[in-house]
Amino acid sequence: MVIRVALVNDYEVVVHGLDTMLRNYQNAVQVVELDAGSTVGTNVDIAMYDTFANFRGDGEEIRALSANPRVGKVVVYSWNLDPNVVADALANGASGYLSKALPAKDLVAALIAVHRGEQVRPDGSEGRVAAVIGGDWPGREEGLTAREAEILALITQGLSNQEVAEHTHLSINSVKTYIRSCYRRIGVSTRTNAVLWGIEHGFRPNRRRETE
Repeated sequence: MVIRVALVNDYEVVVHGLDTMLRNYQNAVQVVELDAGSTVGTNVDIAMYDTFANFRGDGEEIRALSANPRVGKVVVYSWNLDPNVVADALANGASGYLSKALPAKDLVAALIAVHRGEQVRPDGSEGRVAAVIGGDWPGREEGLTAREAEILALITQGLSNQEVAEHTHLSINSVKTYIRSCYRRIGVSTRTNAVLWGIEHGFRPNRRRETE
């Protein structure tokens, strides 16, 4: 049986990147819908929610997906493996919580396990391997790492450093370090110019649904 999957995130480039990552496994997983800032409108077995730059609150998004009658199960895809964050996601209705350090084949295996009825969560081994960080993100071609891109996306959406820290579960000093690194990579020196650069390079959320 092929598992029907919807990919969910506010950024079109993110859902397209994850779709590309899963293309070689269509015998097991069929991506039937890409949702950038819109609700799932097709009957799917799993809605895979990528947490990239969603400042509205992952709990709210997970609850909404879990309550959607078109969605069988919800899986969260994130690099934030804090046990409390994982527990909150599962308490809000997620059936699985998957690390972005997983290679594509292991990601597909985890989706199959969730579809079988297992509750899948990080086992700690992901932290001992090189981060794979699947999919794509805004600014990748300009040299931004996935973490830097998320920080830039959040400040482009108007969040303060403290709000970014609370959302990403990073220290305020770590957030400042990422911001400085972003500035160097994109060649700006002020927050205003960084936001303008972000707007010009796809760092504002999209609203679009694509079905296959």
